[in-house]
Amino acid sequence: MRYFIELSYNGASFHGWQSQPNAQSVQSSIEEALSKIFRQNIHITGAGRTDTGVHARQMFAHFDIDTPVSDVKRFLLSLNSLVGKYISINNVFEVSDSIHARFDATERTYKYFVSYKKNPFLKDYSWLSPTRLDMEAMNKASDILLQTKDFTSFAKLHSDSKTNICDVREAFWCSLDEDKEALDFLGSLDKGIVFTISADRFLRNMVRAVVGTLVDVGRHKISIELFRDIINKQNRCAAGISMPANALFLWKISYPDKTLKSI
Repeated sequence: MRYFIELSYNGASFHGWQSQPNAQSVQSSIEEALSKIFRQNIHITGAGRTDTGVHARQMFAHFDIDTPVSDVKRFLLSLNSLVGKYISINNVFEVSDSIHARFDATERTYKYFVSYKKNPFLKDYSWLSPTRLDMEAMNKASDILLQTKDFTSFAKLHSDSKTNICDVREAFWCSLDEDKEALDFLGSLDKGIVFTISADRFLRNMVRAVVGTLVDVGRHKISIELFRDIINKQNRCAAGISMPANALFLWKISYPDKTLKSI
């Protein structure tokens, strides 16, 4: 039987999602917990990967097991007691064994938070901008992303990705007050702003590189036309810096209707 788990995590304590030698990851933490519960080695497959320090409001992963999960409440209590305080397993779904957490996801959404006032209680979840950014200019540049297919200029160098083609369907900046979901989740950022981007897939480091280049537009360091030229160059060295990971959240993952059903 195949099960999906829905989870969220604070990425500050992990070296990203993916298991790796001599480093604690979200994936390895959950696999260790599941292996204890089922008393056998369990491997999970995530809907994607997040880099070191990146958080997830919503992530999905699947695993296969011969033993049915009959008592959901007990299973979730047991799993949450073992994964540690920085991971929350929020739900479990029984799915067809043909459903894949990564390949059947139709869309991913990320949000990046920017604050304008120092706040020691939100420093781990937002980037403090020393100056106000021109949000109108950043949104004009963001519109160019919707017309772009090749995101090589924002791709991590020497990655193992076979293609840099992505279908970006949404990309915009707004004040935090205008984003009710984000406001309810994170609280006040003292007139802060948030960037939302949705696509069928993302490249490693892509969102933070996009944000870094858009911030250059917002600071008037580069023009909107130069932003377009940077994309057309298909050269990571032409784009802006990669922004700090702590302000980035994997926000939402979408699947076709009726893919997930609660047990």
